[in-house]
Amino acid sequence: MRKTTWAARRALAVAATAAFVGVLPAPGATAATPDSAPLPPLNVLTDKAGTGSGDLFIAPNSATGRYASGVEILSPDGRKVVWSHTVPAGQQAADFRKQTYRGKPVLTWWQGTNLGGLASGVDYIYDEHYRKIAEVRAGNGYSADGHEFVITPRNTALILAYAEATADLTSIGGSAHQKVINGIVQEIDIRTGKVLFEWNSADHVPYGQSEQPLPSSPDTPWDWFHINAVKPDGEGELLVDARNTWTTYQVSRHTGRILWQLGGKASSFELTAAPGQVLDGAARIFAWQHDPEPLGNGLYTFFDNEAAGRANTGSDPVSELPYSRVVTVRLDTRTHRATLVSSADQPAKLSASSQGNAQTLRNGNLLVGWGSLPGVSEFGRKGELLYDATLPAGVNSYRAYRFDWK
Repeated sequence: MRKTTWAARRALAVAATAAFVGVLPAPGATAATPDSAPLPPLNVLTDKAGTGSGDLFIAPNSATGRYASGVEILSPDGRKVVWSHTVPAGQQAADFRKQTYRGKPVLTWWQGTNLGGLASGVDYIYDEHYRKIAEVRAGNGYSADGHEFVITPRNTALILAYAEATADLTSIGGSAHQKVINGIVQEIDIRTGKVLFEWNSADHVPYGQSEQPLPSSPDTPWDWFHINAVKPDGEGELLVDARNTWTTYQVSRHTGRILWQLGGKASSFELTAAPGQVLDGAARIFAWQHDPEPLGNGLYTFFDNEAAGRANTGSDPVSELPYSRVVTVRLDTRTHRATLVSSADQPAKLSASSQGNAQTLRNGNLLVGWGSLPGVSEFGRKGELLYDATLPAGVNSYRAYRFDWK
């Protein structure tokens, strides 16, 4: 297999990013993918001793007609296909991973259209024999978005949705009837489909916290929040992440009240950096971020995009770092201090203008899916690059994981 460097893929990767910042690929490009088209291969650039033993889980989405889109389990080195499943032409898959449902290991993913915009889709659960055993749909008239699908220990699902509404934005210089896109969190009982909890960003976060410029027309929906993650955080709290406010919120699972927020215009924390670590040019820990992951004892990881592509200029783009990274942060809620403990930079110092995630493995390594940059990396406990691989140009995977799977 011919090897291609990260830098050689950059221009094509940026072009493919448009499919994941609220704009679908040209309908003809996806629809032209033949039913017989294969899922894309993973091109391994670096593979050193010490990587995690689990299989790789990716959900490649192709903006060209050469490859199909779908979900894949690959061998630990990424060179062999353990199992794969393609989705129909015109659809995408996202957030493919192993989870536990009713005490048994399962495979889960989202499947639908318009990931990153006003998406429409369904979350799927397959058993260890690759048979579909459940579907999860959003309730109360919404449609499930593909950014997150988490099964909780209570056998419920945490999912996201995007909802179009109209808002009076005259207080921040906008229209009195501006179309907006709000972020929705729902907890769904998987067995019955009942909505157990619902949270709407417009009810809790001021529109003025957005870093996304207002559109020129009130009829153009303003994606002011861009919700992209929800995670359990403790017994009664959730982490909710919003790319376009540059903020992660801890939310009460019982009342919906925001307990604290990290980053953005109204952070609850004073930001500091441990020796050898750097905040970005505006003394931020992250910008346009994804995937907050609680590690326990006040530690969290975040995928720090530091970029948003040509569609999102930001209020101060000069101060953003010129590359993406994963940051580990220690939060002290008593002293209201957030400390940047460590970071893992994109190997070629490139920017992922959308998507991305980080998974802390059992051996302490860090597996990173680079989102709109078509690849995956693994870093050792001291930050050394152990594994690096890329997908073909025009293909990316919203997230990437390692799991032991039988």
